Amino acid sequence: MFPVVCVVLLKPKSNTYTRCTIMNNCRRIARNCGCSSGLNSLMSRFKTRTNGDSCPGAAPSHNRGQATVAGGKPRLTAADLAQQVQQEKTKTPATETPMSKQQKRVMELKQFTLQLQNVHPNVLAKHLFRGVLYQDKHVVVINKPHGVPVQDASRGTAISSVLPALSKLMDGMKTKSDSQLFPSLGLEKETTGVLLLARSDEAVSYILNMHRENNVQRKYWVITVGVPVPSEGVIDIPIIEREVTGPKPHYKMGLSPLFRMNDSGDGVTKVRGHRQAHPAVTKYRVLDSSTGCSLVELQPLTGVKHQMRVHMALALACPILGDHKYSHWSKLAPQKLPERVLSKLGLEQSKSRYIPLHLHARQLTLSRASEDDIDVSCPLPKYFTQSLKHLHLTLPDKKDDE
Repeated sequence: MFPVVCVVLLKPKSNTYTRCTIMNNCRRIARNCGCSSGLNSLMSRFKTRTNGDSCPGAAPSHNRGQATVAGGKPRLTAADLAQQVQQEKTKTPATETPMSKQQKRVMELKQFTLQLQNVHPNVLAKHLFRGVLYQDKHVVVINKPHGVPVQDASRGTAISSVLPALSKLMDGMKTKSDSQLFPSLGLEKETTGVLLLARSDEAVSYILNMHRENNVQRKYWVITVGVPVPSEGVIDIPIIEREVTGPKPHYKMGLSPLFRMNDSGDGVTKVRGHRQAHPAVTKYRVLDSSTGCSLVELQPLTGVKHQMRVHMALALACPILGDHKYSHWSKLAPQKLPERVLSKLGLEQSKSRYIPLHLHARQLTLSRASEDDIDVSCPLPKYFTQSLKHLHLTLPDKKDDE
């Protein structure tokens, strides 16, 4: 028997099924005539020229130039990866679990109190520039945000470190500017409101002298846990720093009274004052009260450290809302709040640590002999106004409108 030569002629546009039928017939003829080896070589060339089309049931082949990874899977090209990333972006985001009211409240408090801590100095300077309340050739009054220290920069950016940038912004970003700003009367880190800055060393000395002569008046608004009795008065009790012993020893400012109740309980007896105690006088006036809380106006007549916080918490037993240091004397712990107050604020006791100190420098009055007096009021921060709304406390001007 003579060997059979199988010649395959295909049109360029033959479909896959026709090619596979011809290939199978060729294999059958080759097995009958014993020339399978030569046919295999011919068939391998035929498969290469068919642009990756394969017979039904045959193993899949990859296009020329397409790389493969382990397991025979094709490796994605850069174009495929870009297309995949674009598809991921256009996908509808999965439905997230809705936040509870308490979680939303905590997120709001974090947003209002932590947004300016540990920011770039230029960001803080621009924020302070937008919050300028008053300026002339001697002084500048700005709105101090919560949680930003005036001098100490050990934990984040301090206001004093961005005053050169603030001064440049106030001068219209001039390349050559000799103007400067200096802190004169500071505020605590957690206190918000009017902050007085001086434009020269002479202005700083002038302001300090005016402050010593009680010609600089500052009024503060606070929310207290409790209602002071009587509703208006003067607290005149010296303050001294004391050590609190316990598992975590620490120091706090405490009262050092000059009078004590006598043994019969019907009068007071004057005692000798401690030599390290500082005289401290605070005027107070209740503006509104509701739900066991109060909006109180404070006017410190002296400048002792933590004076208003100590007088409200220890003298009147009405600590300021968010004062986690002086709400307890013997320990350091978040402020313990009554259930009705927590319910109004939309929080649980375990989340009370997120409540910021509600101590706001509301008004600054500076009396000057040769120039007009300065009288500046500062708007309340947003978390303060929200707490007023939750506790049903009304501002004085709104009460007058009613």
